Amino acid sequence: MRAMIMAAGLGTRLLPLTEMSPKPMVPILGAPILHHILNLLRRHNITDVVINLHHVPDAITGYFGIGEEWNMNIDYSFEPKLMGTAGGVKQNEEFLTKEGTFLVVSGDSLMDADLSALVEAHRDAGSAATLALKEVADPSQYGVVALDEQGCIHSFQEKPAPGEEISRLCNSGLYVLEPEVLERVPSGHFYDFGRQLWPEMLADGVRLGSYTLEGYWNDVGDIGAYRQGCVDALRGCVNLDREALEVRPGIWFGRRAVVDQRATLDPPVFVGAGSRVEAEANIQGPVVLGEQCIVEEGVTVTDTIAWSSVVLGRGCSLEHCIVGSHSSIRGWVKAANCVVGERCLIGEVGQVRDLNLEAGTVLWG
Repeated sequence: MRAMIMAAGLGTRLLPLTEMSPKPMVPILGAPILHHILNLLRRHNITDVVINLHHVPDAITGYFGIGEEWNMNIDYSFEPKLMGTAGGVKQNEEFLTKEGTFLVVSGDSLMDADLSALVEAHRDAGSAATLALKEVADPSQYGVVALDEQGCIHSFQEKPAPGEEISRLCNSGLYVLEPEVLERVPSGHFYDFGRQLWPEMLADGVRLGSYTLEGYWNDVGDIGAYRQGCVDALRGCVNLDREALEVRPGIWFGRRAVVDQRATLDPPVFVGAGSRVEAEANIQGPVVLGEQCIVEEGVTVTDTIAWSSVVLGRGCSLEHCIVGSHSSIRGWVKAANCVVGERCLIGEVGQVRDLNLEAGTVLWG
């Protein structure tokens, strides 16, 4: 079976974190979401994959290459102009349908779905398409569906007002499709699964199957969902392959991470590969430090996510912050409730709070 990962979106609801990185490259426990998706596909013996690209495409191709590190075959489909979810899949019709049934996966979903069970259910039902659904507490943020007595989809509702939802089952963006589905999608045009293809198939009486996911699913749709995904992964709520060693309960160190014995770490804490935490640093979880981070002497970090190559200078304090890659916070700064884009420099400004800083911002004295 072959799969397509949808990775061409702009990720605007995750700004400023996605100014310099495509949304699927946003890290969870030091590795991009897309890295975790590929691991999940490989776990279910799906190794031939195409990924569509648009925003900062080199970030994805440079990281994953042709898939050798994953023992996978990865191809890419660049969209100079966005083609929509179904339109993007249509452009890869020949590749995807070569083995018949194929999978479509949203490139920004953090999940541990049983893909094998999903495919088996699809084949048993004999549907042209099967949509993986997830029950959610707040349907107002999603497109939801209602099912008939046979478990087939009979209606859609986009982001219902609170209390007006037809169900709590949301469309997860994970689909199993038969080749004939793509015959309905026009070539070379923008076309969307949710707004066009699925309603048209329902109107034509085509069977749309459903499969309700068990386990963890998070669409990482905005900053709050991203933060929750990081914390859930840190606490083991989602089954991910961690490239780290649990040195004591709730404390994880990546390869060549160095933590001074005089530093305080209160779990859950993840220290990425090659990172350094110096003496008298105080790390109060949940905290994630990406690869090659430096936490200098006397720094306090609480409920914070730092991407790779972040420097937190001596005497700084961070609480409930997200800090993008290659950013530095120095000069005894006390930051709270801030989202800092990539390659920012902050120092000697005393206290900062409730700020969203664009990539490349310099905020100094």
